[in-house]
Amino acid sequence: MGRPKRSSKVLAQAESRAAAMRSISDNLDLGNSLTLAAYYRTIQSLRDQLATYNESLSFADRASSAVKETEKLLRDLSERMLIGVAAKYGKNSYEYKMAGGTRKTERKRPSREEEQVA
Repeated sequence: MGRPKRSSKVLAQAESRAAAMRSISDNLDLGNSLTLAAYYRTIQSLRDQLATYNESLSFADRASSAVKETEKLLRDLSERMLIGVAAKYGKNSYEYKMAGGTRKTERKRPSREEEQVA
């Protein structure tokens, strides 16, 4: 499952407010660098940053899927390699142990504990 993409309530609110302020004047200037044009630039900046962020999440999801797929492939190949060593040298050989297997003679067998009746 992919990572959830992000939206912004602040962005939606600012877009709505900008539309309302535009109805006052297309060139609204409130002084101290508070202009409608600057407001729109900041809105666009956040919109671009959100798009980049969400795109990055998609790339991360794709990379994660590729890693998981390769892990499955490697797990299967590792098992097949160990089985190959067992077929060639036997499951009780030192070569099998060197390849990461557990020799038959070294396996612990589960012991049955007898239940005591009180």
